[in-house]
Amino acid sequence: MKTDSPLFNFKADVLRYPRLDTVLMIEKALSKSDGTKTARQIWQKLPRKVMWQTFMTTLDYLEHSGKIQIDKDRTVSWIWNPRLLAYVRKRGVEA
Repeated sequence: MKTDSPLFNFKADVLRYPRLDTVLMIEKALSKSDGTKTARQIWQKLPRKVMWQTFMTTLDYLEHSGKIQIDKDRTVSWIWNPRLLAYVRKRGVEA
């Protein structure tokens, strides 16, 4: 599927795709972060070493899945809230 939407604009020249345990480790680190750290600061504090390209591929995936937001100053914020999502799905949204 070819589209100009950034949702489908994943990099084609990725050398390594992250394993599930790597994605989960990065998700856990991001969810515990307070939203004031940059991507590089989070990457340096990970419990296991991860290649930068693998880390950035994971961030790209998490941003497109709606779990994180990367601001202009490169700070990363965790925005995923499963409780709120369950509440909205149960009650619906009124306009």
